[in-house]
Amino acid sequence: MSAARVVLLRHGVTDWNDDGRFQGQTDVPLNDTGRAQAAAAAEVLSGFGVSRIFASDLGRAAETARIVAARCALPVVTDPRLQEVNVGSWSGHRIEEIGAAVPDFWPALREGRDFRRSPEGETATEAGQRVALALLDHAEAAADGEVLLAVGHGLSLRVGALLLMGLDYSCARLFRGLDNCHWVVLEPGGVYWRLRTYNAGVA
Repeated sequence: MSAARVVLLRHGVTDWNDDGRFQGQTDVPLNDTGRAQAAAAAEVLSGFGVSRIFASDLGRAAETARIVAARCALPVVTDPRLQEVNVGSWSGHRIEEIGAAVPDFWPALREGRDFRRSPEGETATEAGQRVALALLDHAEAAADGEVLLAVGHGLSLRVGALLLMGLDYSCARLFRGLDNCHWVVLEPGGVYWRLRTYNAGVA
């Protein structure tokens, strides 16, 4: 058994997103704009034939999922493996602050090299691996033809999708970061999953 399609949705915007701050696994809530984004996305995604909805247990993703789920008349199952990259002590700091404090930060980003997000944090690959495993588990448990929706976070969803397509973090710079409340559509099948849609959204 395997799902026909898996839709990956990034959560709506938060105040920390607007302020350019690392969030990681800090539980920052949606703001009013983020809730409106989720409601707009729900109107479109309700036409996708989604039969199951999974979400990171962090509030911004779980609330986004609940807004979509209400429109689809479905429950939400949370899965902590869908959480964002753990950025440890970087959480709450702006990207410019980290770039100034960590000499290799900007060069690594430019060159497509993965790196640990703070001494106690994760690499993007580590986070992507747990997200990919979660998506595989849910897809394999689904009935043939089902459409699944997984609501999570920008970097971990992007890298998880790359790994499922047989790519790695070095390819991440070829795909722009997911915008808030934008989605990716993947089709499981064979050794690697196929990309059908990337960074689609209402606005």
